[in-house]
Amino acid sequence: MFTALVRILRYGIQSFWRNGWLSAATIMVMVLTLAVFLGLTLFGVITSGAITTLQDKIDISAYFKQGVSEDDISKIEQSVQSLAEVKNVEYISRDKALEIFKEKHKSDATIGQALQELGDNPLLASLNIKARDPKDYGVIAAYLQNDKFSSVIEKVTYGQNQLAINRLVKIADTASAAGFAITILLALIAIVVTFNTIRLAIYSSREEIGVMRLVGASNAYIRGPYIIEGIVYGLFSAVLAFVLILLVVYFVSPYISVFIPEMNLLGYFYGHLSSLLGYSLLFGIILGVVSSSIAITRYLRV
Repeated sequence: MFTALVRILRYGIQSFWRNGWLSAATIMVMVLTLAVFLGLTLFGVITSGAITTLQDKIDISAYFKQGVSEDDISKIEQSVQSLAEVKNVEYISRDKALEIFKEKHKSDATIGQALQELGDNPLLASLNIKARDPKDYGVIAAYLQNDKFSSVIEKVTYGQNQLAINRLVKIADTASAAGFAITILLALIAIVVTFNTIRLAIYSSREEIGVMRLVGASNAYIRGPYIIEGIVYGLFSAVLAFVLILLVVYFVSPYISVFIPEMNLLGYFYGHLSSLLGYSLLFGIILGVVSSSIAITRYLRV
């Protein structure tokens, strides 16, 4: 058994080097396949980062009526923070709201003069609320608009932001569905292309396979070298695809950071180096083994 395994391993590696051009062509196809696989994985990360950035820019605010005490506001803040749908709550006092307003309009002399003439702070204290999921803003708004808060809350800005929130939800759902569909489609195309390329490589050895069948070699013994060859294809292709994607990420990462400042794609790649390489190797080996197994089957039929 050990001798047979050694021979299968040796014949598989010899076949890989013997069919130099076919092996190179097969590896090129598999490199593109695995590069697409890794690229789709990173595209999913970019899409998720972009959606998260948009989500962080959307919130709803609850404005309190004049004269509401700090204790009452604090109780409501704790009540809202306890909701499962709420990610974060930020309290903006009247004084802080005025500072933010002045900073935002510091270049507008008209607004500055108007504030001086008023002589009082016209702004209201508020809670800025971010949800864990954009779909939950409606639930949070309904909670704040309950009758028990009507005596202290002046208004809730959900109605003003509802259109933007609904659009964000639709974008997130569409991106998720489209990404999944594209991944499945390209994976199927990649498997078919790789299978046909490996089948072409095995076709060049059909006469050798026929001779082995005539002298009584078992199916497992005939199939073994081609399985080994498929594994070698997968290993070489996975490493080359990984290096290719690393170079692409290195050059495009600065441009992505311009559009999504919170996204450091190169940092993410380095942080998940072992898992991405592991997935690439695993997918490459599976692709090579499955394609070789299917391609050799037709030549094993009596």
